[in-house]
Amino acid sequence: MKSYILRITASVADAEDIVQDTYIKASEKIDTFRGQSSLKTWLFAIASHLAKDNLRARKRWVEQVTDITKEAALSNPQFFREAMHIRATSPQGQFEIKEHIAFCFTCIAKSLPLEQQICLLLKEVYEFKVSEIMQIIDSTEAMIKYYLHTGRSKMMTVFDSRCALINKQGICHQCSELNGIFNPKQDQQEELMKLELVKGSKKFNREELFILRTKLVKAIDPLRSSGADMQDIIMKCVRTAIGERSDFFDLNRE
Repeated sequence: MKSYILRITASVADAEDIVQDTYIKASEKIDTFRGQSSLKTWLFAIASHLAKDNLRARKRWVEQVTDITKEAALSNPQFFREAMHIRATSPQGQFEIKEHIAFCFTCIAKSLPLEQQICLLLKEVYEFKVSEIMQIIDSTEAMIKYYLHTGRSKMMTVFDSRCALINKQGICHQCSELNGIFNPKQDQQEELMKLELVKGSKKFNREELFILRTKLVKAIDPLRSSGADMQDIIMKCVRTAIGERSDFFDLNRE
């Protein structure tokens, strides 16, 4: 559950606080649990509502957030000093291309309206059924399906135009640029060709490529992966960068 909250909030500190609050609230309300859903679904419902309360006062991320982050990182020597220290000292300080793809998925999902983001993560990454998502976010089947359809369509459209892994005209180059900085001796093309996403980019349609992305995201635990600490500092850089800008949307804007 903590990885789910982390992907929604993009903040390790917020995720830790919300998970702690979830278990406190669950222990206080355990007498109200009637077994009409699984305990897991019930806990995810509490966590989701707490996360929504946490995020509604904030702004939704923009689609070009990775570009904003790159600009901020390149102009901030302190970021690179901290990142290189993590790279040299932490067992979770790696930055690999596959982890960037998972990071990118989180960033683009955060450009969706909050309900779409939550439904998409619950269904595509955490494999909840629509009937369970209805209970988690307290909504109707029709609305859940609408959130899923529009969220998937929006993300696929963004990936089509921005992902440099599958589109030669793509403008997201963090995969190669940051990976090259942190892993200068790595053969990037060789690493790319290990990924089914890249292998299938010429023969699969956008739906199939989206499924490959979700498979990769599911395989990486953002809290325990080899790049967890590096991802955390990059997320901090993202939040700092977008917090200094005024040209992003209100979180609840459809």
